[in-house]
Amino acid sequence: PQVRFRCAANAHDRFLIRRQTSMTAVPLGPDLGIESADELKARLADHLTCADTVHLDAGRVDRVHTASLQLLCAFVRDRRRSGQHTRIHPVAPELHAAAQTLGLRDALGLEDQE
Repeated sequence: PQVRFRCAANAHDRFLIRRQTSMTAVPLGPDLGIESADELKARLADHLTCADTVHLDAGRVDRVHTASLQLLCAFVRDRRRSGQHTRIHPVAPELHAAAQTLGLRDALGLEDQE
């Protein structure tokens, strides 16, 4: 069945997806450089308290800065502490390599997504 996501910042952020469970999709886009960290923070903040599973689509990421990785780690951590689920998938090789190099795979929940 098609499910309309309940957690969206505005009407433009609503997506339809064929799933049996409720989830919210958040595309990360190709640039997670330091210049885009404020925008990423705002986008993630809109979904911090979402009761649905938040699905971060990192499949198009081709540039990563540690500031953005810190934001992603804090987002995943805060949602875990609140008992909420977050999934990062797909994961672009650039993001995976950066997380691996910095020892953040577990913090981002990438350990089980190889």
